[in-house]
Amino acid sequence: MKKKQPDTNIPQHEIETVARCLLPEIQKFFESTEGKKEFEEWKAQRAKETEKERSI
Repeated sequence: MKKKQPDTNIPQHEIETVARCLLPEIQKFFESTEGKKEFEEWKAQRAKETEKERSI
């Protein structure tokens, strides 16, 4: 019997199949100019939020 993810009824092999399909596309996005720009914007936003939380 295959292990299931916690709190789901989705078999692990199905999750892994979907992940194998999505991972190359996610990697391509983050290697692209647009993906790098969005990631830098996200990091800057996250840093602002973290700084705001520390000052409270």
